[in-house]
Amino acid sequence: MTIADVPARLAAAADASLRWHPGAPYDLHRTLGILMRGNGDPSFASRPDGLWMAFTTPDGPVTLRLTVAGTGPEPYIDAQTWGPGSGAALAGVPRLLGAGDDWTAFDEPSFTATLPHMVRDARRRNPDVRLPSTGRMVDSLVPTILEQKVTVIEARRGFRYLMYRHGTPAPGAGTVAPVGLLVRPTAEGWLRIPSWEWHKAGVGPQRSATVMRALRSAVALERLASLPAAEAAARMQTIPGIGVWTAAEVVQRTHGCPDSIAVGDYHLAAYVGAALTGQRTDDAGMLALLEPWTGHRQRVVRMLGLSGFRKPTFGPRMTIQDHRSH
Repeated sequence: MTIADVPARLAAAADASLRWHPGAPYDLHRTLGILMRGNGDPSFASRPDGLWMAFTTPDGPVTLRLTVAGTGPEPYIDAQTWGPGSGAALAGVPRLLGAGDDWTAFDEPSFTATLPHMVRDARRRNPDVRLPSTGRMVDSLVPTILEQKVTVIEARRGFRYLMYRHGTPAPGAGTVAPVGLLVRPTAEGWLRIPSWEWHKAGVGPQRSATVMRALRSAVALERLASLPAAEAAARMQTIPGIGVWTAAEVVQRTHGCPDSIAVGDYHLAAYVGAALTGQRTDDAGMLALLEPWTGHRQRVVRMLGLSGFRKPTFGPRMTIQDHRSH
C-alpha cells in the first residue's frame, strides 16, 4: 500500500465523514496552528496523511483527521472522525475551521488603505488564513493558565508532562490514528490530578489553584462558548486568577475573536510597538497604536506575526525556572 492509498482507506474506516467547502483559498495548518501548544502537543499530529487532533465532546472523546483536497482558489476540506464524539465533532468542524470568520470588512479597500504596509502585504500573501473557533472552553483555558507568568517553553514542558501522565489514548490511536495521540483530560480529570503531580510538572501552586477554581464550575464555564466573546471574557475574569490576558488568549481560540488582544503579555506590546513604530512600547501604547482598527485588532496582530517581522532584542530574556526540585 502506498501513501496515496492511505486517505481512501482511512475514510472508509471512519465512524463519520464530512466535506466542507470554504469557498476561498484555505491554509489548514496556519489556521489551526494557534490551537497547538507547541510542536510537541500530544493532542495533535501533523502527518502526510492529514492533520490529526483528539479532544473531548459532550458525547465523549473523538479523533479528528483533516485534509485539504482540490486545487485552485476553492479547495475543500475532508474530515473523518473516530470515537463516541464523532457526531458532535463533525457538527463543529465548519466553526473549527473558521466558517464564521468573515474578513470582508477587513479586506474592504477603504479599510485596507488605513493599514500599515507590513500588514497589507502579509494579508495579500496570506488570504487563506482564518481564525478558528473551537467552542471548547476547558481545553483552551487550562493550558492558557499554565502559561501565566512563565516562559512558553516552561509552560509547554509542564503541559506535555501532565498530558503524558493524565491524558487518555485517542480513539483509534495506534490503529487508524497516530500512535501516541492523546485526548486532554476532562474537567474531572484535571481536578483529580494530585498536588505533587502539578509540582513535578513545574506548575506552581498559584496556577494549579486557578485551574482547580475554574474547573469546579466547568459546566458553567463551557456555557460561555455560546456567549459573545466579550461577554465570555468578562465572565471568565470573575474567577480569581483569571485576568484580561488569560481571557483574551482563550476567546481567540474558543470564539475566533477578531478583536481580543492579550494585554499583559510579556512580549506582545514590545513586538507591536517595534513593528508599527520601530520603538518599544507598553500595553497602553500598544492599545493606542491598534485603536484605529478596533474590531479587527487580533487580525492586525495575526498579520504582523505572518509578516516575518522579528522584534529586536531590547533586554534580558525571561528566566526559565524549574520548581520541581524545591
